[in-house]
Amino acid sequence: MTKPANSTETRRLWAALPDDLAPLLRPEIPSLANQILTEIQRQIPEYARPLDRNYVYAIRRGIEEALGRFVERIADPATPLRRCAEVHRALGKAEMREGRSLDSLQAAYRIGARLAWRRVANLSERVRIAPRTTLLLGEAIFAHIDELTTLSVEGYAAAQARAAGTIARRRRRLLELLVSEPQAPARTVEDAASTAQWKLPGQVTVAALEQYERTDPSTTTPLAQWNALVDLECAEPHVLVPSDHGEPDRIDWAAELAGWRVVLGSPVPLHRADKSLRWCRSLMGLIRSGAWPDRRVNHCHEDLSSILLLQDEHLVRELARRRLSPLTELRPKQRARLAATLLSWLQTRGGAPEVAQRLRVHPQTVRYRLRQLDELFGQDLHDPEVRFDMEIALRASNMLTGDDGTGTEWPGG
Repeated sequence: MTKPANSTETRRLWAALPDDLAPLLRPEIPSLANQILTEIQRQIPEYARPLDRNYVYAIRRGIEEALGRFVERIADPATPLRRCAEVHRALGKAEMREGRSLDSLQAAYRIGARLAWRRVANLSERVRIAPRTTLLLGEAIFAHIDELTTLSVEGYAAAQARAAGTIARRRRRLLELLVSEPQAPARTVEDAASTAQWKLPGQVTVAALEQYERTDPSTTTPLAQWNALVDLECAEPHVLVPSDHGEPDRIDWAAELAGWRVVLGSPVPLHRADKSLRWCRSLMGLIRSGAWPDRRVNHCHEDLSSILLLQDEHLVRELARRRLSPLTELRPKQRARLAATLLSWLQTRGGAPEVAQRLRVHPQTVRYRLRQLDELFGQDLHDPEVRFDMEIALRASNMLTGDDGTGTEWPGG
């Protein structure tokens, strides 16, 4: 495991080296730097860019800084690594920007360490440096390379985090464009998708989200493997998933979004994502109010007509007051029985036997109730437009009141 530059062991290693070695090693730097650069470019094709002066300069500067700081630390173990650290962090960042792993850079460090050790060994023979001092120099070389490798890893990680943050911001902006009403112009969306490195699909599925339970923060973005656009930080969190190949059916939504209530839309063309999210948010509002059962993962397309009916609770109550007012004077239980009979009759338009079968009561009971309804509503029962309003009001009222109509807050009251 690599030790930090200021570890006690590292400080002792530099302090153990005689400072009179520095004048012996300093003249070797120019030729050794050239040798290392040539060998790196020979062995690592990615670094063989003779026409790219900036790139060659960056590599050479990294080599020269590494060799220069090594000698300076022998002369003075307290020599700060600030400038050298900046150079080698920059090398790590450059590898990230080039789209490579750190394998090539680490191979370059190994080449440099090997050639530096060979040069020190030859120098030791020429000027008769003590064997123990030579061994300490070898150990110092590899400790120095370990520190530089750590610095390049830090730079690489910082560039990675910055790039991920930039892409994440761009993708949140793209998501905002796709679900805003009205949707942004096609060219604006295409440009945003390009900068966010996200291929625009033909079909998408959107989902409205609401957190109901705190979970341990994840190090990965939910639905990342499905190339989803996700915004969990806005006032009304939501996601958008490409759906050209049936992706939503293969996703374990409860596992991917643990601790979140999910309202899923059905796959729609990309240009209708804004509409689909509006429907999902409408259903989320109904769940929040208790007018709709919460199944944690809810599917908006399963009962679109009911969602439509409940879009405006005040409108539902006004319709019920206008069309169902004859029921309001009845006792709650009687009102519930007649409301259920009326709805079944409106839905079936059949005789007493069909209604009785749906209600699981005797046909004669239904006939009695139908006579009561005829007395209460009269000719309204034979007006198609009024019957349509009645059915809407009854269906919506049942959902608002828990399906029995016996409460004192019955919408028709």
